[in-house]
Amino acid sequence: MAAMDAPSLLFDLVRPRLGGRPLVLGLAGAQGSGKSTLAAGLSAQLTAAGWPTQAVSLDDLYLPHARRRALAAAVHPLLATRGVPGTHDLPLLLDRLAQVRAGKPTRLPRFDKLADDRLPPQRWRSTPPLACLVLEGWCIGAKPQPAALLLPPINDLEAREDADGRWRRWVNDALAGAYQRLWAHLDLLAFLSAPDWKVVPQWRMEQETRLAHATGRRGMDQSAMARFCAHYERLTRWQLATTPAHADLTLHLDAGRQVTGFHKR
Repeated sequence: MAAMDAPSLLFDLVRPRLGGRPLVLGLAGAQGSGKSTLAAGLSAQLTAAGWPTQAVSLDDLYLPHARRRALAAAVHPLLATRGVPGTHDLPLLLDRLAQVRAGKPTRLPRFDKLADDRLPPQRWRSTPPLACLVLEGWCIGAKPQPAALLLPPINDLEAREDADGRWRRWVNDALAGAYQRLWAHLDLLAFLSAPDWKVVPQWRMEQETRLAHATGRRGMDQSAMARFCAHYERLTRWQLATTPAHADLTLHLDAGRQVTGFHKR
């Protein structure tokens, strides 16, 4: 199956549910798997068909740099790095979802990854009333791990910098609490399933390189990227093993991000 079929598969998933209250589609997948591109394509397709749609990335809801530094000081140093559950501004996201559900225009935040900080509100995106909002992000819909799985470290980062498991337990607790309440607002969940973990740092490095070239600014090098991705490894592996069982649509990808198969729940 060609990758160009992915927007059509999502369109077929979403279209029968449109026409009532504004719909919220969750789109999950590992870093660099093509979520943003697919979400933009689906949004354009639905809008062209008469269903105004916008996509927002969970990445754009990261806590500002200063708030993550404060969290790192109060809870655990690894929380200075954006991305894991507990480093997102969920009250802001829930406020935007409420505005969309009420059929109101809204302003969607934006995050500058190279600067590692949220853009000021005057640079946020304004949207009209929407028929559909696509919420895309690497951990959308993820379920918490059983406590026993948190005991052994999964990589060198956890072994060296979270030897007592305090960071990963805190992240898992956040995922089990506020994030599950957020996922309850999703009407549908689609998942881009990477072939394995080892391609994810490669995909994310490609993404960083494109972003740096597009902006003329310096991004992370290979060493920094490997450490950055190590923060995501545990939950990404867990999602690959568990999310297809509860996603409404799973698209199976190869290392080139081509769709090799799919299944619906």
